[in-house]
Order: sequence, then C-alpha cells, then structure tokens
Amino acid sequence: MSSSEERELLRDTVAALVDKHASSEAVRAAAASERGYDEALWTMLCEQVGAAALVVPEELGGAGGELADAAVVLEELGKALVPTPLLGTILAQLALLSLDDPDTDLLEALAEGSAIGTVVFDPGYVVNGNVADVVIAADGESLTHWRSFTTTPAVAMDITRPLAALEPTDTAVLGPDPGLADTAALLLAAEQVGAAARCLDRTVAYTKDRVQFGRPIGSFQALKHRMADMHVAVETARAVVDGAIAEPSAASAALARLAASEALSLVAAEAVQLHGGIAITWESDIQLYFKRAHGSAQLLGPPREQLRRLESEVF
Repeated sequence: MSSSEERELLRDTVAALVDKHASSEAVRAAAASERGYDEALWTMLCEQVGAAALVVPEELGGAGGELADAAVVLEELGKALVPTPLLGTILAQLALLSLDDPDTDLLEALAEGSAIGTVVFDPGYVVNGNVADVVIAADGESLTHWRSFTTTPAVAMDITRPLAALEPTDTAVLGPDPGLADTAALLLAAEQVGAAARCLDRTVAYTKDRVQFGRPIGSFQALKHRMADMHVAVETARAVVDGAIAEPSAASAALARLAASEALSLVAAEAVQLHGGIAITWESDIQLYFKRAHGSAQLLGPPREQLRRLESEVF
C-alpha cells in the first residue's frame, strides 16, 4: 500500500526525469527512432523509479504498488507525450498476475524493463506492438499468450504512440480475462488527463503572451470563459478518473474514459483555436496534442462503444 506522500514523491521523481530528458525535441527524436521511444530514458524510468515494477508484488521482484501508482507515472509521462512502452508492459503484467500460476520469469523480465509487454484488444492497433516481447490477447472472455506472431507497423496520425498490427502464429490459452479492457481504460484515462492538463497550461501561458489589439488575448472576457470551461473539464475528468482508479468497475472505467477523452479532445481543439495558425505547423507541439487527443479517443474502442458499455452497466 502506497501512502499519498510516497505517491507524490513518485510523481515528483517522474516529473523531474521528464523535465530533464523529454523536451519537445527529445520526444520527437524518440518517436522517430527505430524503437519509437527513448531507450536511455526507459532505462532511467525502470532503474531510478522502478516504473515497470510498480504493480508487481514484492515477492515476484516488484514494488508491490497499486494501480494508482502506475496511473500517476502515466499521467506525468502523458503531460509531455513521452513515448514509452510502460502502458503495454503494465497491462501484460496485470494479465499475468491475474492467473492462478503466473509465469514468474516473464513477470521478472517485465518488472525490470528488459522485456516489453503488451495486451492485444484490437489486433490491428496494438500499443507497443512494434517492440513487444510478451504479447497477451484479452477478448473479454479469456487471456491468450501469443508465443509467436508477425508484426506490421500501423500507420497512425499520432507519432508519439507507435502502434502495430499483430497476427499470432502460435498461441496458448492462459485463463479467464479479469476485465483487462477496463484496467486499460483507466490507465489510458490517467494519461489523457496528464496531456489535457499540460495542453491547457501551455494555452493559458500563450494567451498571456500573445498580444492583439494592444493587449494579451488572455485578458479578453470571452477567452477567459473558454479557459475556465477547459479548466473545469480537466479537473472534472481528473476527479472522475481518480475515483474510478480507487474503485475500479466496468462502469467507472467507461465513465473515466469518456470524461478523459472529452477533456483532452476539448482542450486540444481549443488550444488549436487559441494558438491560431501556428498550432497546425509542424514546429508547434499543439498539433501533437491534437493528434494524441484523437488517437487516444479511438484507441480502446471509440466513445460510442464506451457509452454502450456504460449503458449496459447502468441500466
């Protein structure tokens, strides 16, 4: 059990690493690299923060943390759109940990960050699918280990999240699916909240600097209202996501995803508007947040599906 002090320390440590090693240039270079992430930063996250070991019990070589610890790290990485294989790796660990007799060798390799994991929900768009060693498919009924598979890079608008299409060539059923899609939704929602919060901060800062008609555009009443609306959307999403991570269920996961997708999409769209034409130039990071917003919203099934799931849980 992590105390809130420990969790804040974890947050600060990750934030400091991101600050130092994940500038806009570094993120773009990592995204364009062969593996699609900064391997040196991944090593630091694993060795200094134990990021890949967070949800693994101590007796299996992990940190014995909770889902909320993983969510904090993903939120901090999400702020700067840092490409890392953390999301897929954590999901693969949770898949293995749900089994009666988990493969401890695989878990250990994943926990130290030497093996990269992923969970397949849609074989056409697999997070970290381009680099994953441990691939487990979850279809809502059962978990299947893809012991061997072929990989084809998927063309994605968001360069900061490499996706790949995977096709299994040798599989073994592991056991029942513990509802991994819901856990994935929660972790992705935490990452989306991080991206939304940072995108909003950058937009507010920009409106204080950008002068029109002799005064900063942020001083115009209409824009103050728009930024207040964005702030409310982000903080509401944060509260919904935090609540869902504290008490995970199919309904809370669907709600968290809807709130986080909506907040990030709103803030990214407004950021483009408020930055004006510069936002859609390659040099601007705002276009990266805009693409991440769209990519993330569709990633684990589009919002329509989230709504349908929520309706089936609630009514």
